[in-house]
Amino acid sequence: MDAHGGIIARRRPPGRRGDYPSRALRRLALILAVVVVLAAGAVAALVVYRLHQLGDVRGSSTEYSVAEPTTVALPAGVSWPMYGFGPARTRSVGLALRPPFRKLWTYHAGSLVEFPPSIGYGRLYFSTNSGKFVAVNTRTGKRAWKYLSHRCVAASPAVGAYGSVFMAFLNRPPCNRSPGAKGIDGEVVRFAVGLGHVIWRTKTGPSETSPLLVDGKVYVGDWNGDVWALEGHDGHVLWRFHTGGPVKGGLAYANGRLYAASYDGHVYCLSRSGKLLWRAAAQGSLLHGGRFYATPAVAHGRVYVGSTDGKVYSFGAASGKLRWSHGTGGYVYSSAAVWRDLVLVGSYSHRFDAFDAATGKLVWSFRANGPISGSPTVIGGVVYFATLKQRTYALDARSGRQLWTFPDGKYSPAVAADGRLFLVGYGLVYGMAPR
Repeated sequence: MDAHGGIIARRRPPGRRGDYPSRALRRLALILAVVVVLAAGAVAALVVYRLHQLGDVRGSSTEYSVAEPTTVALPAGVSWPMYGFGPARTRSVGLALRPPFRKLWTYHAGSLVEFPPSIGYGRLYFSTNSGKFVAVNTRTGKRAWKYLSHRCVAASPAVGAYGSVFMAFLNRPPCNRSPGAKGIDGEVVRFAVGLGHVIWRTKTGPSETSPLLVDGKVYVGDWNGDVWALEGHDGHVLWRFHTGGPVKGGLAYANGRLYAASYDGHVYCLSRSGKLLWRAAAQGSLLHGGRFYATPAVAHGRVYVGSTDGKVYSFGAASGKLRWSHGTGGYVYSSAAVWRDLVLVGSYSHRFDAFDAATGKLVWSFRANGPISGSPTVIGGVVYFATLKQRTYALDARSGRQLWTFPDGKYSPAVAADGRLFLVGYGLVYGMAPR
């Protein structure tokens, strides 16, 4: 007590038990800080590793063939048999056509023509997004027949021997239904070219795959992730192979192998009997993997295909090993054209690029007026492509120099036969001849 009888409050000396909680908190904060620093370092290291992993891959001449046959055996009466011209889908032909062009006729399709015609027996065969499939005379632009599918359509047909044309159809409207929706289907139909009557139809999943026709067999993919092999004579199913995602682009074929690109981010190589030979993956981006919408092109012992991760890839056709990759700065929905030693492709970055087919080195680049979604075609050393701003460009394929433009077109704009260029606008198809 003090002198007045009060109780003296005892002060705790510093550094005793009263400081234990604050010391523990400081120690815990220090530990947490160390953990955060270590975690940040680990994340940074992972990001650096991932960025390195996702970087462009420089190529070499490994698995690259300089000399190989470039001709396509055409059935009698057939001038442009399928999407990409031949089974390898290289989208390149040596016809002697040069711009500028003059219009001979215009066909009014009534709605969007997204995919280019195939040509045979004096007619163009193509579809509109409204589900109308037509045959149009190549000389006059007059319609010979039409077929109303009452389905959605987003593909080119394939014209075969003995007066047949094969077409793949999507689900019934509405056309914006999800690929994973239940209760929807598609079909592949064989027509007679004369009057357009149906010879057979085979049910598949919804298909926006331009049919591949090889030795009387028809190959398509569908939204369910399946690759189908059908007998061309009667349409019966020979085999079916399942991938991990929708197969939207067309299949390609070369040297006894089939190539399919899937939305699961892989390219599949199959035998003619449907056996898996190899599977290769896109590098993807930092946050997600790349998906494949484009149709592969096969040339020089390589498979060339673009991805939604913004890159163009080259895989060994026999091994599936990544030989090179190169970024474009935007989505690559466009299917590449291969002409001589160049791979030509457009992207959503507004750029149209030419890469060295062996190494992936950028040879030249052209800046267009808008995003490029459709696929190019090389005709007589001139590459044609269109932008989503509805303009078609014709460039010298070797140098990238602009030769001609046309104020229409949106996706894959050009095919050719018999001294004529057939240019696809938004809802119009033009027959053209050199001036």
